[in-house]
Amino acid sequence: MGARSAIFMVFVGCCSNVVFLELLVKAEPGSGNIITCAQFLFITLHGFLFTTRLGTKRNVVPLRDYLVLVVLFFIVNVTNNLAFAFNISMPLHMIFRSGGLIANMVMALVVLGRRYTLSKYVSVAMITLGTLVCTYASAHFLEEAVTDGGESPDDGGNGDVLSSFATWLAGIALLTFALFLSARMGIFQECLYAQHGKHPQEALFYIHALSLPGFLMTVSSIMESAKRFTSSQPLPAMAALPLLGATPRLWLFLLGNTLTQFVCISSVFRLTSECSSLTVTLVLTLRKFLSLLFSIAYFANPFTLAHWVGTVLVFGGTLIFSEVPSKVREAMAPAPPVSASDVTAKKTD
Repeated sequence: MGARSAIFMVFVGCCSNVVFLELLVKAEPGSGNIITCAQFLFITLHGFLFTTRLGTKRNVVPLRDYLVLVVLFFIVNVTNNLAFAFNISMPLHMIFRSGGLIANMVMALVVLGRRYTLSKYVSVAMITLGTLVCTYASAHFLEEAVTDGGESPDDGGNGDVLSSFATWLAGIALLTFALFLSARMGIFQECLYAQHGKHPQEALFYIHALSLPGFLMTVSSIMESAKRFTSSQPLPAMAALPLLGATPRLWLFLLGNTLTQFVCISSVFRLTSECSSLTVTLVLTLRKFLSLLFSIAYFANPFTLAHWVGTVLVFGGTLIFSEVPSKVREAMAPAPPVSASDVTAKKTD
């Protein structure tokens, strides 16, 4: 039941987290720092109470190793959330991050000297092509949106297009940087688990707790976002409730995002210790796909035929990389015929 409950909570926590995240970034695109800080603070408080038991339980993995993970993990999370301020839509953000297998393969080839089968290289080629298709489609849509905004080439519209396109390219660069840094972090974490064993709850706590001082560099951004959150209007649906009825809606969205992020990431950490890497990859891929479909349908995000082609390539390549087709063929293959000698031997036993 441990693995099943972890899989269920991954879908519940991560998919619902996307809803609150989109509500926040739609209203305040530059709120990435306050979102990340709230998530890290809540996970730290929970871990201090229940994982370290108020600091009385000693850690198994040395703190110096956690510090390396902390630096990598903090930069990856802040960079991913910061990308929303650079004209990066939620569907493109999710699809781009689904190309993590590309970065993992490149890093494994460079750092660990690993070699892969032909099917692995084919799957990575599919994921790369899918990411490029979606990236190009989003860039084309952005240019059309800016051009249709009332500016013409004669009155300076081209300047707006180029400025928005440059901003969008900066967001793509941030996502690319975070993608490869996350892959390097995964390799380091893999080596760490091989040396000290798997301790998901301990890793969850120390990675987030040791990252908190890094938010001192973003205090001004956090305070500015807090002011905008406080000035937002309350939710009409909460008007009948005594406390929540007067609470600004963005603070409620942040609370929902923080709680669901805790459910999401703690379930993922637990899943890595309960299941094989194949199962984890499948669960996270399906979760991303469902979140993507919900984001498109509910928030009416632009999604063209080119986006669909790219999505199929990305997720299809991920399934091939995970060797799902071969596993399905093995499961559906007919059982080998039982010979007469085997039956006789079984009766003799």
